[in-house]
Amino acid sequence: MKRVIFLFFLVGFINCSTDSENEFGENQPMETEEENSFEGEIDWIRNFGGSGEDTPRTLVATLDGGYAILGYTNSIDGDLTNRTLEVNDYWLLKLDVDGNLQWSKTYGGSMDDRGQSVVQTMDGGYAITGYAMSSDGDGTKNEGFHDNWIVKLDATGNIEWERSYGFSGHDHSYDLVQTSDGGYFFIGFLDITAARADGYEEKSRFLTRHGVGEFWGTKIDAQGNIEWRRYFGGSNNDRAHAVVQADDGGFVMAGFSESDDFDISNTKGSYDFWVLKIDSQGDLVWERSFGGTGIEVSQDIVKTNDGNYVVTGHTFSTDTDISKNNGEADIWLIKIDDSGNLLWEKTFGGSQFDAAENVSLAQDGGFIISGNSKSLDTDVNSNNGENDIWVIKTDAKGILTWQENYGGAGLDFGFDALQNQDGSILLVGEMEELDFQGLQSKGKTDLVLIKIK
Repeated sequence: MKRVIFLFFLVGFINCSTDSENEFGENQPMETEEENSFEGEIDWIRNFGGSGEDTPRTLVATLDGGYAILGYTNSIDGDLTNRTLEVNDYWLLKLDVDGNLQWSKTYGGSMDDRGQSVVQTMDGGYAITGYAMSSDGDGTKNEGFHDNWIVKLDATGNIEWERSYGFSGHDHSYDLVQTSDGGYFFIGFLDITAARADGYEEKSRFLTRHGVGEFWGTKIDAQGNIEWRRYFGGSNNDRAHAVVQADDGGFVMAGFSESDDFDISNTKGSYDFWVLKIDSQGDLVWERSFGGTGIEVSQDIVKTNDGNYVVTGHTFSTDTDISKNNGEADIWLIKIDDSGNLLWEKTFGGSQFDAAENVSLAQDGGFIISGNSKSLDTDVNSNNGENDIWVIKTDAKGILTWQENYGGAGLDFGFDALQNQDGSILLVGEMEELDFQGLQSKGKTDLVLIKIK
């Protein structure tokens, strides 16, 4: 859904350093055997799906050495043979270490249900989140349009419980974490106008009256019961896309803001990266806006080894916090400390549209960023046509050390990547039905998984 909503926002990564880098930059990491053995070559490629549209959103390594991928599908054939309705359902795939499919299951009903994030839980099962319109099938409740929908699964993908959280408007969940008490914290977007009409503010004394769309965070226990929930934002459109738990038990959320009032201060442009920290009870600790006078949208955040954070997304700006832009939109990578202070920033991209969807930690303390690129210059040295899946590796200071793009003649998008213990990179994305790296497509779009050794 991000691709649809923010197609005009496509971005790229920052290649430049700020004056604060020398003051705050980390020591150069030592090379490891894994890093030395990384060749940047394709080990294998797999694609999964049916004749419809199949889209991954997130990838996690599992305790048994394999992987789990969550997304959504409207296919009813190919790898999706247990479905009869051509509507979107959550789609969870479990793979072994070599990318072979062990099992695949869908969850949803007769309406539009889109999986966004998965975690493997302490008991070896899974928790998945996204947004759903169904009140039938696997879902038992819907308040109207999309609701946040959480499903708890056992280790083989069987439903243990499911809960829907929302009001009569469009409420989207994009990310979740399991907390140390066995519960969960999930974030996303609250349609506050509809929620207010449903009497939401009368149901909680903690809420303030403002906004069109808000950052929405909900803490639930291990059985899905609400413990508390808060929203934050201003009078315009604000959306949280990703969350991590801080070392002190609080939570740091990243997304974008169009507002310049209420909870949001020191704005830079029409859309900014907006990052905020709340404590373990949901009270606001700090909030920061990052960007230039143009448009910035952040998509992901990861906690670094030193207890700080990096946030990635895209930028159209050439000023204020952005020290360089390679053209159109670039991926933007920033590092902030636990108080929200900007330590450094980098852009990556070329003269066309380049965008980031995910950032993860590399073994050497650097970062792996996945997204897509339409460029053929500057940081991008090839293009197969339209948008390609693009993955880049940086060191701990955000300096580009390796990059590669993969694609066919159509629109291809990268959504997540991680580094394995052997130093290889696993990359997941979406391929269009045109030729992609020699693969035979199964339908309109397929889930594609690439191992790079």
